[in-house]
Formats: sequence, structure tokens, C-alpha cells
Amino acid sequence: MIDDTTDAPARRAGKREWTALAVLALPAMLITLDNTVLHLAVPHLSASLDPSGLQLLWIVDVYSFLIAGLLIVAGTLGDRVGRRRLLLFGAAGFGAASLLTAFATSAEMLIVSRALLGIAGATLMPSSMSLVSNMFHDARQRSVAFSIWIACFMVGGAIGPLVGGVMLEHFWWGSVFLLSVPAMVLLLVLGPVLLPEYRDPKPGRIDLVSVGLLVAALLSAVYGLKKLANDGAAVLPLVILVAGLALSAVFAIRQRRLTHPLIDLRLFRVRTFSTSLATMGLALFVMSGSQFFMAQYLQMVVGLSPLHAGLCSLPGSIGGVTGSLLAPVALRKMRAPYVMAVGLVIAVIGFGVLTQVDNGNGLVVVMVALGLLNFGVAPTIALGTDMMIASAPPEKAGAVSAISETCHELGLGMGIAVLGSIGTAVYRGEVSDNVPKGLSNGAVKAIRDTIGSAVDEATRLPERLGSAALDAAREAFTHGLLYVSVICTALTVLIVLMVTLLLRRDPEKPGAAVSGTDQSRELPDPQSA
Repeated sequence: MIDDTTDAPARRAGKREWTALAVLALPAMLITLDNTVLHLAVPHLSASLDPSGLQLLWIVDVYSFLIAGLLIVAGTLGDRVGRRRLLLFGAAGFGAASLLTAFATSAEMLIVSRALLGIAGATLMPSSMSLVSNMFHDARQRSVAFSIWIACFMVGGAIGPLVGGVMLEHFWWGSVFLLSVPAMVLLLVLGPVLLPEYRDPKPGRIDLVSVGLLVAALLSAVYGLKKLANDGAAVLPLVILVAGLALSAVFAIRQRRLTHPLIDLRLFRVRTFSTSLATMGLALFVMSGSQFFMAQYLQMVVGLSPLHAGLCSLPGSIGGVTGSLLAPVALRKMRAPYVMAVGLVIAVIGFGVLTQVDNGNGLVVVMVALGLLNFGVAPTIALGTDMMIASAPPEKAGAVSAISETCHELGLGMGIAVLGSIGTAVYRGEVSDNVPKGLSNGAVKAIRDTIGSAVDEATRLPERLGSAALDAAREAFTHGLLYVSVICTALTVLIVLMVTLLLRRDPEKPGAAVSGTDQSRELPDPQSA
């Protein structure tokens, strides 16, 4: 049955909807888990399949590339063919691709199976998020539901290294990908029974040129960002990134001229929608950029193993889950924009703690900062997502969910690329002035390149020189982390001001400004967009 009612009074969800939410939480958890376990499995699969450097790059990156590039297309497709139908189709594809990945016998087969995982994963996220909005019509219940959904998303990233480490201790590298199979089977069995179907009653035809432009633009932008983050400033990634931005402009111009656009640009004229989107993107920008450095700091400066570094990152995961779940509770006392602002103030305190990092107290400082940062940012992600979807017409929920997820991907990528480049520039400038005398040109170049190559090079040097070079590299990297922390502190203060000033007049309940029988969540007139 297709629900095309937009003006029905809000009704409270019952046991069926909350049980269905548990089913929808599975894709959210597994998408992030599937990405994090791969990093642990790379040494094992490299020994087994012997991929080239280029093949290994595609094995790692093709999954996230395709998810980022296809999210909006998948969300719009779900609005047209049915969100439950697309979710179940994606679950079947994800389970089959997981099996193919687990039993891959060559690097080429693994690249193809990872690409299929990315395509299927792109259908799961916007479908599950938009179905949450269809099941929970009461504003308070919907906020709780989205908070739980976001918490599960964070749990997947948190338990990935731990679960992956246990699996790799006892089984072959492909076993980590089998975790998705029983969950997808459960979703396929329970989904048709518990989940409602919903699609846009007047979807219009899909413009294939817009699809091509959007996919090319997003893939170019994400690829350019990832290459800049991994390899530093270079001509080719910058050209690809600029090409992606240019294609995005062409795509936007085309959408304004279409009767049935792939993305309705009028959404961005709704203040709640655009401000929530910008807030989430910037919050993820500062969080990902800082955590990119903190993860390296724990391993390269403090000297922890990957597993121990993962364990020491648990305060961040616990903070993120706690912040997500407490956000709807805080709504009983204050409006959503102020809950977000208070959380971001806590994140500012976390960045302030991080500015106190040095080589002696680093472990404790990073653990405390991670807990505060994730606790503070989580309400922005949970409530911002809710406010975005609630501010748009119900028939656009799939597309809005996909825009939200794409913003997440780009925020994470931009944070690593931009802040990573700044921190690396500080590192190289600092270490260049403190490299010990008597090293070969090759050794000096390796130490100046990255903290990872410096640690590796130090093991090849005589003990005295190696120790001096390592101390210089660690000191320089700590200064880089300090600079990034200061920048993130300032940016987060600006985000707090943006949320407080731009959303202060919004109604108490998310989406109330554009919902109800009097306004029907109508978008601005297209002639004025």
C-alpha cells in the first residue's frame, strides 16, 4: 500500500514502528562497520591476494567513492519506485556482494565485489533514513528515532576495529565481511512485514543527463578530496576536484530548468533545511579533520598498536552514542537549535582540551578530548538530520535523506583533506628545522614527508640518530595537531553562532515551520527560487 497522505494529523508510533526501527538500524551499523573492518584486514588480504599498489588503493576506496557518488541518485530513485522496495533490493545486493567479497580469490574480483557493495550500500542509507521519517510522525518520537539511528551508525564505526580484530585472530581475512550476511537476511525477512511502503505520488520522469552529471561531479569531488588527503597538494587531484565543482555548477543550472528535477533546489531556500545541512557538514568537517590527526598521534607519537589505539578511542565512541541518545531527552527542556548549540559548546571545550596536548600527557588529553568532541557533535548530527527531513515535503524525504548523507561524506572528506593539509604543512615546516645532522638526503626526505615514513625511517638509522629523528618528528607532529585544534576551536565557535542566530526563530518542534495543514510543507515558489 502506498501512503500518499501529507496532511494527516501526527500519530504516535507503537511497538511495530519501534521494532521496525531496530531492523532499520542494521544497515546504519553495518555500512560503517564494513568500512572500518577493511583497514584491519588490509595486511592479511595483501598477503593472500598480493594486489599492486594501485589495486590496493581501489580495494580500499571504491566502496566509499560509489556510496558518495550514488546516494542522491538512490534517494531520488527510492522516492519514485518505493523506499521499502529499494531498501530490500539493496539489502539483497549487499548480502550477495558481502559473500562475493569474503570469498574473493583475486585482487580484481575483490575490487568488483567492493564496488558492488558500494552500489548496494548507497541504496540502504537514504531508504532507511527516509523510512524512519515515514514511521514516526510525532516530532518528539521522530527525534528519538533519529537519535537511535545515528547512535547505531556511530556504534558500527566504534566496534568495527574490535570485532574485526577478533575475527582476524581466528579466521581468514574474508570472514570480516560475512558479518553483514545474517543481518541482511533478517532485514529481508522482517522488512516486508514491519516496514511501510512510501513513494512520491507524482514523481515525474528521471532525467538521465542529470544523473550522469551528478554522479560524475560527486565522484570527481570525492576522488580529488581523498587524493589530496592521502598524497597532499598535487596538480592532478586539484584539477579533478575543480572539474567536479564545475560539473556541480552545470548540474545545478540544469535542475533550475527542469520541471521534475533530480534535486529540487527550492529545498535550499528553506532556512531550517539549509542551516541544518551547513551545520552538520561543518561539524563533521572539524570532527573528521581532528580525529584524522588524533588517530595518527596515538599510534605514531604515543606508540600504541592499531588495536590499542582503537581501544583508547572508545571514549569517543561512547561519547558519540551518549550524545545521540541524550539529545531527544534535552528537547523536553529546550528547543532543538539550542540543544545543538549546547552540544557544540561542549565540542569547543573538547577542542580546548586538545590544545593542551604535548608529548608527555598526550594519551589522556586525546581520550578526554575525543569523548567531549563526539558527545558534543552527536546532537547536531541527530537533530540536524531530523530538522532537515521534517522541513521538507514527505514525498521528498528520500532525496533529502540522500542529500544529508552526501553532506556527511563530503564533510568528512573535506575535513581530512583541508585540515590534514594544514597539519601536514605545519609538520613539514617544524621538522625541517629540527632534523638531526648527519642524515642522508633520502632519510631527510622520508622524515619530512609524513610522520609514518619518519617512524619507519627511524628504525633503519643508528640508535642515536634514529632516536633524535623520531623525537623531532613527534614534536613536529604534535605541533601540527595543536594548530589543527586551534583552527577547529575557532570554527566550532562560528558554528555555534550560526546555529543560534539563524535558527533562533524556528518553532519549538523540528519541521513545524513547514508542516501542518495550513502550510503543508510547501516549498518556495519555483519562479522565485
